[in-house]
Amino acid sequence: MGQSVSTAKLTSRRDCNRSQRSKSKSTALIGQMQAEEVEEVERNSIDGLSDIISVLPDECLACIFQSLTPGDRKRCSLVCRRWLRIEGQSRHRLSLNAQSDLHPHIPSIFSRFDAVTKLALKCDRRSVSIGDEALAQISEHCRNLTRLKLRACRDLTDAGMLAFAKNCKCLKKLSCGSCTFGAKGMNAMLDYCPALEELSVKRLRGITDGAAAEPIGPGVAAASLKSICLKELYNGQCFGPLIVGAKNLRSLKLFRCSGDWDKLFPLLVDRVTGIVEIHMERIQVSDIGLTAISNCLNLEILHLVKTPECTNVGLGSVAEKCRLLRKLHIDGWKANRIGDQGLIAVAKSCLNLQELVLIGVNPTKISLEMLASNCQNLERLALCGSDTVGDAEISCIALKCIALKKLCIKSCPVSDHGMEALASGCPNLVKVKVKKCRGVTSEGVEWLRTNRGSLVINLDTGEQLDASASDGGGAQDNGVEFPPMVASQIGAPSIASSSTGRSTSHKLLGLLSGMSLVACTLRRFGNSNGSSQS
Repeated sequence: MGQSVSTAKLTSRRDCNRSQRSKSKSTALIGQMQAEEVEEVERNSIDGLSDIISVLPDECLACIFQSLTPGDRKRCSLVCRRWLRIEGQSRHRLSLNAQSDLHPHIPSIFSRFDAVTKLALKCDRRSVSIGDEALAQISEHCRNLTRLKLRACRDLTDAGMLAFAKNCKCLKKLSCGSCTFGAKGMNAMLDYCPALEELSVKRLRGITDGAAAEPIGPGVAAASLKSICLKELYNGQCFGPLIVGAKNLRSLKLFRCSGDWDKLFPLLVDRVTGIVEIHMERIQVSDIGLTAISNCLNLEILHLVKTPECTNVGLGSVAEKCRLLRKLHIDGWKANRIGDQGLIAVAKSCLNLQELVLIGVNPTKISLEMLASNCQNLERLALCGSDTVGDAEISCIALKCIALKKLCIKSCPVSDHGMEALASGCPNLVKVKVKKCRGVTSEGVEWLRTNRGSLVINLDTGEQLDASASDGGGAQDNGVEFPPMVASQIGAPSIASSSTGRSTSHKLLGLLSGMSLVACTLRRFGNSNGSSQS
């Protein structure tokens, strides 16, 4: 009896051990199967990620490419044939070395970049540039071109410009410099490009000098032109018919163009009523021209740079009638023909003044105090090369200029006492730039920083040579830097797609932003794809 009970217990224990061993084997088998499934899922997810790139729409890839730097775009185009095709089709800006050996490669280049709307053709001055045949061939491939930039293309003639103009009638912006075609080529552009809005011409050598010069304009483009910029022309006045005939002109810039311009401005103001910006640098213009300009009642921006025949009388005429003036730049060239009298007239009438740059002008406390009191919106002020701006004038500015945000002082008899006045004045002041003011020491600047920590102060004692130079002249030559304060005033990017002018930090920033955009696009596409499958 007892023997049978013990036998039954042994049997039950053996069955229990067998069941536990079978359970452990099954559990191990299940775990192994689950691990294999996990690995398979991971492999599928990796393959799925690569599939995402392959099925990513062309429009998404094009959007990603457009956010990359030119160098990154070139590297992306080497990934595969599809990326090469999409990168070429999505590139709207193209800059080419316009040497003569470019001609045989034009068909292959523009068959790949078939959506280019902004083209820059630049040639080294020591090299032979492309000719008329090459330019005509380019125009046949780029009939939707809206911007063209020509630099040192000296082998282009009037015939090549005519052929180009007939094919590219959608052109909106033309910029040419150091070219040798003449008035007939320019007139061809004006006759066949009815949508032209911006024209910039610099050193156009093909224009005949003297009375025999062929007039340029107005042409059909005169109705659409909004901006004309002429630089370093022997006979820039041959553009007179175009300037006078551009009824919708808003911006006129004349830099170092010979001739008497007093005769043009009376004709201009009679026909062009909407002009808001006039730049004049080193041209022959006097109070007669300024008096005519005063009839431009919508004028908002006026630059008088090294025009010694302009005096207080002409500036007073402009100030009296042009009450919408927002920006005024004057480089008196140490001629002392513009001073307190003209600036007092500005203070009395131009109450909307926001930016004032005075270079080589000697204002006193009288005119500066009136400007500070009446022009309550004055935000940017630059005083350069003035013998009369000292501590008393800076103290007056600090006390009166409530809205001032940026102040630049260069080569003025200012000392640390003037800097001390800024510690408690100008409550909205953000940045101060002091350059070549011998009376201002680093100790005075440090004291100002300590007492006004939020203020950005740049001090340049002028001990080292200033190697910077600007083609714009005027304010830039004197270290005045006033970037646009409003987003709408920011200019469009340059036509050239080359990144030679960018700093390393900008390149790195563009690369990181492009990588983040790629990752963001892939994540969104993956999430949407996963949700649709579920």
